[in-house]
Amino acid sequence: MERERGTLSPQASTADKIARSHTIVEVRVLACKVMATTACFIIVSRNDIPIYEAEVGSAMKKEEAAHQHQFILHAALDIVQDLAWTMSAMFLKAMDRFNDLVVSVYVTAGHILPILMLLHDSRNEDGIKSFFQEVHELYIKILLNPLYLPGSRITSSHFDTKVRALARKYL
Repeated sequence: MERERGTLSPQASTADKIARSHTIVEVRVLACKVMATTACFIIVSRNDIPIYEAEVGSAMKKEEAAHQHQFILHAALDIVQDLAWTMSAMFLKAMDRFNDLVVSVYVTAGHILPILMLLHDSRNEDGIKSFFQEVHELYIKILLNPLYLPGSRITSSHFDTKVRALARKYL
């Protein structure tokens, strides 16, 4: 029952082959569970109106969970508005918590542009910061469009596709 380069030899018993196949299946199932994340992203205008919302996590969502995520983000908005002016950083990590979910926020310099908020269960702060920075760049490109009225709802399918691709990449 020798193993060569991680594979079973032809003389290995059936029990060894079955045990090895169960181990491989078990590892794959665990990897799938680890990658399932909850993430709800929202862009809020200066007038506290959501101009873009997306459930960007890979975990399955129910209608109730989506409404709960919106409620948590809007409740955290009050905290953000109070603290944002007292802090010099643009990326405000872990501004609020609800159970195992964390609210991270990205405010722009001078608070001129909207606030980017993310409700997540991820601990990848560098990825979240990169996600915010790249979405901020996308939003600036939307603002440069002469047909877009600042503060109005973002309905661009191109913007939505890009945000979701960035979420898959960083979150």
